[in-house]
Amino acid sequence: MQKKPRFKMPHTLVLIYVLVIAVYVLSLLTPSGEFKRVEKSFQGQSKLITVPGTYSKIEKKFLGPEWLLIAPIRGFQDGSLIIFLIFIFGGAFSILGKTGAIESGIQRLARFFSRSRKSQKIVIPVLMVVFSLAGGVYGMAEESIPFVLIFIPLALSLGYDSIVGVSIPFLASAVGFAAAFFNPFTVGIAQGFSDLPLYSGLTYRLILWVIGTTIAIVFVVIYAEKIRKFPAKSPVYELDKTRDYSAAKGELRDSPWGTPQKIIIWTLFGGIGLLIYGILAKGWYMEEIAALFLGIGLVSGLIARIPPSEIAISFINGAKDVMNVTLIIAGGRAILIILNEAVVLDTILQFTAGLISSAPSIVTAHMMFFTQAIINFFIHSGTAQAALTMPVMAPLSDLVGITRQTTVLAFQMCEVINPILPTSAVTMGVLGVAKIPWEIWAKWFLPLMIVLIVFSLFSLVPPILMNWGPF
Repeated sequence: MQKKPRFKMPHTLVLIYVLVIAVYVLSLLTPSGEFKRVEKSFQGQSKLITVPGTYSKIEKKFLGPEWLLIAPIRGFQDGSLIIFLIFIFGGAFSILGKTGAIESGIQRLARFFSRSRKSQKIVIPVLMVVFSLAGGVYGMAEESIPFVLIFIPLALSLGYDSIVGVSIPFLASAVGFAAAFFNPFTVGIAQGFSDLPLYSGLTYRLILWVIGTTIAIVFVVIYAEKIRKFPAKSPVYELDKTRDYSAAKGELRDSPWGTPQKIIIWTLFGGIGLLIYGILAKGWYMEEIAALFLGIGLVSGLIARIPPSEIAISFINGAKDVMNVTLIIAGGRAILIILNEAVVLDTILQFTAGLISSAPSIVTAHMMFFTQAIINFFIHSGTAQAALTMPVMAPLSDLVGITRQTTVLAFQMCEVINPILPTSAVTMGVLGVAKIPWEIWAKWFLPLMIVLIVFSLFSLVPPILMNWGPF
């Protein structure tokens, strides 16, 4: 008797487009409506923020079926910066790969840590604490993408898999971003829109950051040890065997390690140092970050004496490798474009706010968390989400008997779901450059996400019980 073929998960691009269709149908069934908005300056930036109590229905705006094709195209335009950034990362690291410097440096680093099990065991915790701090202090998000390309070969060299290599910079910074104690893009903006003292409630948030980071580290360390002992249990085992790293095949062969490779490694370290300085001191964003890594790639190619035409070919090949993820990012943006064009996003916010206002106060914060998580599915910018939701949620919290500080916490903690969202440009950018299919990553991350959601819900209970104030 012939076995029935097992269900095969559709390609991520197909899943994204199914979501686009579903949201389009939702836009046809949902009344159009909008809040009034006013311009408000905060931290040197002007933002249009929602005015609570001003929601009104407007004449229903129906989008024609052509928007199923127009929206993804608009998605390319709206997501052009992050798409261009990913192209640059793919191309620049393809040039770096051709120089042999990264592989040589990783192999020597792996040898150093492999000298004793004790030194190898501290690698993951120490690095994840560093990246979680980056997420908690200055909101590291897109900046984690280039580090993935460095830590995947390191993880493979140490006997782990590419999921561990992704988790060290990306997952750690994402958890730090969610449980942030100083993140200006979530905590700072949300408190500003809620009329709270800037960075108040720091002690409790710091406690949550420690707990959240510890949960992520323990999960990754346990998984990494399992893979080190039983490599075939990795969901990316076959995929990792095809990677162009000698470490992926269990080898630590001698690679060229001459003066050019050493200079290139120092150039890369210097570039990372400049990246941190530029973000913290100069407010760099995607354009500057892309320019920096484009420069690193070109300079590295010249140092390795690679002919200009070969540098160009390497860059193009690297950029081609991430084309798939740029299409997915455009599809994710298309979802928000449809909601905005149909003028139904404010209606969704008004509806969920109405549900929250009718709930008992003890569950209100939890409902706010899930509401913010739903909004987060469509809007991934912490600043944009805060500008949309906090002016509505903050006064609502006054009515239902919880503090505004608790409302801000519910808003920021919903970010724990970001690493699984196929609509998130950062998540899909990371998976794109890592060449890990979303469905494999999502299945692996789901248990941790459930734990983090439970942790987030529990973290909202003490603020409710102690009537957590601004200080």
